[in-house]
Amino acid sequence: MKYIVIIFIGALASILANRGIAVFNDGFRPIVPQYFDGRIGRKELATMSFAVSFGLVIGFGIPTSIAASIILIHCLLLTTDIIGTWCPDSKMGMVISGVVGGLYGLGILVGLEVVVKLFGMLPYNFLSDLGGVSTYVTVAFAVFPAVAVGYQHGFKKGSLTACITVLAYFLIKKFASFSMGDFSVSLNAEGMSMLVGTVMMLVFAAQVKGEGNANEALTEVFSEKLARIRKNWFLLAIMGGLVACGTSLAIIAGDPTSLALLAEGAYSDAALAAFARAIGFVPLVFTTAIVTGVYAPAGCTFVFVVGLALHGNPIVALIAGAVVMIVELLLINVFAKGMDKFPGVKEMGEHIRTSMNKVIEVTLLVGAVAAAEKMAANAAGVSGIGALFVIACLLLNRQSKKPIVEMAVGPVACIIFGVLLNILLIVGLIAVPVAG
Repeated sequence: MKYIVIIFIGALASILANRGIAVFNDGFRPIVPQYFDGRIGRKELATMSFAVSFGLVIGFGIPTSIAASIILIHCLLLTTDIIGTWCPDSKMGMVISGVVGGLYGLGILVGLEVVVKLFGMLPYNFLSDLGGVSTYVTVAFAVFPAVAVGYQHGFKKGSLTACITVLAYFLIKKFASFSMGDFSVSLNAEGMSMLVGTVMMLVFAAQVKGEGNANEALTEVFSEKLARIRKNWFLLAIMGGLVACGTSLAIIAGDPTSLALLAEGAYSDAALAAFARAIGFVPLVFTTAIVTGVYAPAGCTFVFVVGLALHGNPIVALIAGAVVMIVELLLINVFAKGMDKFPGVKEMGEHIRTSMNKVIEVTLLVGAVAAAEKMAANAAGVSGIGALFVIACLLLNRQSKKPIVEMAVGPVACIIFGVLLNILLIVGLIAVPVAG
């Protein structure tokens, strides 16, 4: 079933990009209307699509996917943006984009499985140690609401949120496990403390009131573009259902955090992290939809939350994901009116995305150092060299003329380090028996 789902996701996402209905890259979405308005040609559109997406696929999506053995959605949907726009703007081009996109979806899934098997054939299979890259994501991600509050409302409120989050984590970790006869209850400290911080973040944001109607007026000005999106509601609903279904099957994930948690089997934590991230994407996706008439194939990413919440129930997730996508399309006008009354909630979205990126950059780097150290100890019996390698990669990347995305440095460095260790083992330069 997973092969069928991934083929349909790749095919439909490519078709949506080919017809200019939906693209995944937030930076590319405002460019698409320029093609339909005649300001740029198909060649320029395709070139821009490749320029803004390819580096993220190679430097971020693929290494992160290999580290967790689950496809990060960026690997798939950024490439379908490229496939869709590179195919001709015609019925035949639409068919070609669907076929190529479907084959790519299948290829990325099979390719990931092949890579995992190949690594298993090496003298030292470093994949289990590579999973340590996400070791600290689960705990550290609980603090992202506090960071977002700090960005939006200042150091004092951010510090207050952080202190309450840490206190909630400690109390739940220490006292939230108890038994009543044969029934035992154990609250998840990471998830609950993140929830506490998220509630505080929403409360602070809601305190910022507004009296204008700029967003509501925006929907009236661009009503034709909204109508274009809603006209394709059926295709978007199918797309949302497929994404939720794929997430339920644990073959794709929407972001590095929920991906890492999903790989560890922490489904409820993954769903909560995905939900918090989705809240942050609502203003971005809805606003660009109103202005451009182009939607996102995964919508505001709530479909990932549905898939995680319905883990192991792909058919139910398929239906629920489609319903969620339809509801999103119906709520665009309501959102615009609400953001006029609560501008702080709209501004919160940008701060959520920024804080998540900052937290994930730190946690993946720290996790990469720990993972590389473990590789060095298991494969070579040497300490320090793993940390040295990862830190060197980080600093050299910052000096590069074309640096890869910061949060991808840790996973990339660990994969390269693991391969190098195997090369040294094969040529006999490491004589220490492999452990683990």
